[in-house]
Amino acid sequence: MSRINIARLFEDKWQKLSLTWEAGRNGGDRYLDDDAIAQSTQGIIGHLNFIHPNWIQVLSDTEADYLDRLDPDSLQRNMQRLAQSSIWCVIVAGGAPVPGSIRAFADSTHTPLFRSPHSSLEIIWVLRPYLGRVLAPSSSRHGVLLDVLGMGVMITGESGVGKSELALELVSRGHGLVADDVVEFYRIAPETLEGRCPPMLRDFLEVRGLGMLNIRTIFGETAVRRKKNMKLIVHLQKSSSANLNSLERLPINDVTENILDVNIRKVIIPVAAGRNLAVLVEAAVRNYVLQLRGIDSAKEFLARHQQEMENGKAG
Repeated sequence: MSRINIARLFEDKWQKLSLTWEAGRNGGDRYLDDDAIAQSTQGIIGHLNFIHPNWIQVLSDTEADYLDRLDPDSLQRNMQRLAQSSIWCVIVAGGAPVPGSIRAFADSTHTPLFRSPHSSLEIIWVLRPYLGRVLAPSSSRHGVLLDVLGMGVMITGESGVGKSELALELVSRGHGLVADDVVEFYRIAPETLEGRCPPMLRDFLEVRGLGMLNIRTIFGETAVRRKKNMKLIVHLQKSSSANLNSLERLPINDVTENILDVNIRKVIIPVAAGRNLAVLVEAAVRNYVLQLRGIDSAKEFLARHQQEMENGKAG
């Protein structure tokens, strides 16, 4: 589960947005998580709204003037609506004066109240993608995530099949390591999975016989990546010679794997003596890039084969 509290939000963005904590300091330990967002109809962030309150309510000069013009009864009813909602914090934007009703509401309900000289649109523009990443649905998988030719590739397979050795070979060929053994995935967009490494394992790769290797120290800064969007899964499969001969030579149907409701293209590579797996992974990535551009080598070959057969019959 992905979660964040108010104190971390303030710490991460106070400098960029010039935030000051005006009231409701006792609410710094309030948490917001992806489960609560998924089960709620509230928006994460937006301008002040009493009908459908957002988790984060942003007040500009317009909203501040509106509150000041409300009669006492209407103001009280609206403040009660806010108190009954799951409001997380309030941000007064654009250097607007903090309405007394909002300050009193923040102190009485322990709702953090921030103030920023930046415009409300800029605050929303900065915080929306930030919260989208921090609160993205997440999942962990076993494998090795690498940056191969600019594409996020996860190598999977049974324990001992040679995932880490293959990753070491790819790193030595100029590609980058993101995570070894445990890969954390975050769905940051409807069709985008971002892979990250747990802080404990960052920069390290375990290779049997060598132990833990610090890839950053051995190969330099350019050999590691903090995160990468995953586009391709390469599954290493132990195969006997009999199984190898039975594999489909010209696979037509694409194989995919579903992670967090995102379908990721999957390539299965049999592991056998004498096979250069690093070259095969690079070729798989290059071939997938061509397919994304509408060039499918297998279909092109089959079309050529069909044309030759038709020409033979006609002759």
